[in-house]
Amino acid sequence: MATPMELSCWGGDWGLPSIHTESLIVMAYAKFSGAELKIQTIDWTWKTLTGTVPALNLEDAVVTKPVHIVNYLRKQKYNVDYDLTAKQGADTLAYIALLEEKLHPALLHTFWVDAENYSNVTRPWFASRTPFPLNFYLPCRQASAALNRILLTKGEPPLHSITEVEAKIYSDAKECLNLLSHRLGTSQYFFGNKPTSLDAFVFGFLAPLHKAHLPSGQLQQHLKQLPSLANFCDNIISTYFVQNGLGLSPAGQDTVDANLQKLTQLVNKESNLIEKMDDNLRSSPQHRARRSTNSNASLVAEESSSSTPA
Repeated sequence: MATPMELSCWGGDWGLPSIHTESLIVMAYAKFSGAELKIQTIDWTWKTLTGTVPALNLEDAVVTKPVHIVNYLRKQKYNVDYDLTAKQGADTLAYIALLEEKLHPALLHTFWVDAENYSNVTRPWFASRTPFPLNFYLPCRQASAALNRILLTKGEPPLHSITEVEAKIYSDAKECLNLLSHRLGTSQYFFGNKPTSLDAFVFGFLAPLHKAHLPSGQLQQHLKQLPSLANFCDNIISTYFVQNGLGLSPAGQDTVDANLQKLTQLVNKESNLIEKMDDNLRSSPQHRARRSTNSNASLVAEESSSSTPA
């Protein structure tokens, strides 16, 4: 069996294997294609500070960015787009570009710029996975980078104020969600009954928005009004990432069951040992002698009490 490739990515929460959009895209594509990946979750340390996530670590190279990682997996014969027509392949590229242009800026704003969401959700999550003193600096730096990216890509005339920019990016994002919902329709996946790379990209963009507990969530509320997209995310989570309601893969569940069985056996052995020790203690001569001594002491105390003058 081939050695699993190692993928460095952000860890999971909210019922997701990762809360990071780009990490989710790669993880979903690997699941769809059957590519075995050894997941290495990272945190913000001095070592990983300048690194790009996700990163596919190979023997002689490191492949970063979802598009490049997906292309590499395709060359390794993990190709979920093999049966697509030329038109479907072109549609895939168009929708991925649409996600990046229309939805990504609003997601950046939702998680990193919106004050309520940043203070109550995003910053605490990343700060808890960042050692002191970086936890005071790095989330703030990431929030500033998100705002700068939004302004650079969307802050051109006639949009001059941040309020106008925010209104525009959320309008574009809602339009993008509407188009995705219309394209998906009542189908399980975007091109029939099998997931493709487009499904991996859409899942990566939508799943964090769908599952996060956001105090300020106008875009999340709009997503909830599109049940086809919400069901799409839930279906992929339950089919590829969750087993038995525990959020575990089959391999993870087997490990839990094995550990539980070992723990049960250990407890049973200790219980049997304690019972044997208790039986031995009860039947030992020393134990009977102590009981006899106590009985004699009680008898002497009673005699002394009866001989004492009233």
